[in-house]
Amino acid sequence: MRLRIRAKPGAHAEKVSREPDGSLLVSVTARAQEGKANEAVVKAVAKALRVPKSSVRIVSGLSSRTKTLEVPG
Repeated sequence: MRLRIRAKPGAHAEKVSREPDGSLLVSVTARAQEGKANEAVVKAVAKALRVPKSSVRIVSGLSSRTKTLEVPG
């Protein structure tokens, strides 16, 4: 399954919430430097969906706040 998400790096707290357009807003405390925010996004989505983080991968948007993730199931 593919998920469209909007990443919010540098947030005060980590959380996953639904946007009015159906996408997910993933707030992470990590800054967008050297891929740290991407790693935090993958970890947060995996935790929210209760799947291993190794099964979540970013398929597009590595350098953008709007990302597409692929999750099994």
